[in-house]
Amino acid sequence: MINRRALLSGAAVAVSALPVRAATRQIDAAVGQGGDFPTLGAALAAAASASRPRFRILLHNGIHDEKLTITTPGVEIVGQSRAAILTHALASGTPKPGGGTWGTSGSATLTIAAHDVTLRGLTIANGFDFISARGGNDAVKNGFQAVALLIDRSADRTRVLDCAIAGFQDTLYVNARAWFRRCRIAGGVDFIFGGGAALFDACEIVTRYVPDAPGQGYVAAPSTPAAQRFGLVFDRCRLAREPGVPDRSTFLGRPWRAGGNMALTGSATFLRCWMDAHIRHEGWTSMGYRNPDGVLRMLTPREARLTEFATTGPGVAPASETRRQLTPAEAAAFTPATILDGWHADRR
Repeated sequence: MINRRALLSGAAVAVSALPVRAATRQIDAAVGQGGDFPTLGAALAAAASASRPRFRILLHNGIHDEKLTITTPGVEIVGQSRAAILTHALASGTPKPGGGTWGTSGSATLTIAAHDVTLRGLTIANGFDFISARGGNDAVKNGFQAVALLIDRSADRTRVLDCAIAGFQDTLYVNARAWFRRCRIAGGVDFIFGGGAALFDACEIVTRYVPDAPGQGYVAAPSTPAAQRFGLVFDRCRLAREPGVPDRSTFLGRPWRAGGNMALTGSATFLRCWMDAHIRHEGWTSMGYRNPDGVLRMLTPREARLTEFATTGPGVAPASETRRQLTPAEAAAFTPATILDGWHADRR
C-alpha cells in the first residue's frame, strides 16, 4: 500500500507547478485524465511498437501507482508538473509473486534499461513506509532498501530534468552515464548510489528526518570501478535537510565495494556546493565489505576517491584525511564532457 502520508509531505516530494518545458513540442501519447492511455505502462507499450527515434509521453497530474521498466530507446516522459507522481511501495526482501523476494534493484519504482531516455518535470517515488518498518516486526530484511529510480547498466545517456526523486534508503541507483539538472533528490541512507558516471547539476539534495535514529545517514555511496575516471559528481548543488535533522548528523557518504569487488574504489565529488549544518565535519566515513576470502574489511575514505572543491555553508569543514580538497587545477578537469566521457548532455 502507498504510504500517502510520507509520499505527499511537502518535504518528501516538493510538488510544484514547474512549467513543462516540452509542452509545445510534439506529444505522442498522454496518460490519465482523459488522455490516450489509462496507465503509463500502456503508453510505454505503445512506444515500443511505434518504431520511432523519439516518443514523448505526457503524464498528467495525479498519483500513478505503477512499477515499470523502460526498454525502448528515445522515450521521453514529461510531467504536467511535479504533481504528476509515479510511485510504488516495495522494498528489498518483500515477497515476489510466484516465490522468492525482491532485491535492491527489483524494488525500483522505475527502471531505465534503454539508451537516450529523458524524464522531465515529474516526481518518481518509492512509497515504502520506511519509518513504520523500522519500528515494527516487519518481514522485510536487509535494511529496507527501496529504490525510486534505477538507471541500469544497459542504459546510457539518461537525462533527468526538473524532477523530484523521493525515498528513504537507496532512493536513486545510478549505474550508467546520466545527467540530472535542477532536480530535488530526497532520502536518508546511501540515497544516491551506484557505479555510473553521473553529473548532478544545480540539484537540491535533501536529507530526510528519521525519528530516534543514532545518525541521519549518508548522502552518497559510490561503487565506481577503479578504471572509470569519474563517478558521482555534484556541481553547484544545495545539500539541505528536513526539519528535525540535527546538526552534524549526516555524512557526505561512504564508498561501497559492492559484492566485495576489489575493482571498485568509489568516486564522488562535491564542487561549489552549499551544505547546511547537518553535514558532519568528518565528511566521509568507511563502509564494510567482505573480500574474496570472506573476511570482513572496511573500505576507508583514504582508499577511495572522495573529494570536495569550493564548498560553502555551515556544513563545510577544514581539509582532513576524510575530507580531501581538490586544487583549482584538479577541479578544472571536472567538465560535463569529461565527467560524462564525451557525451554533451545539454546539447541533445
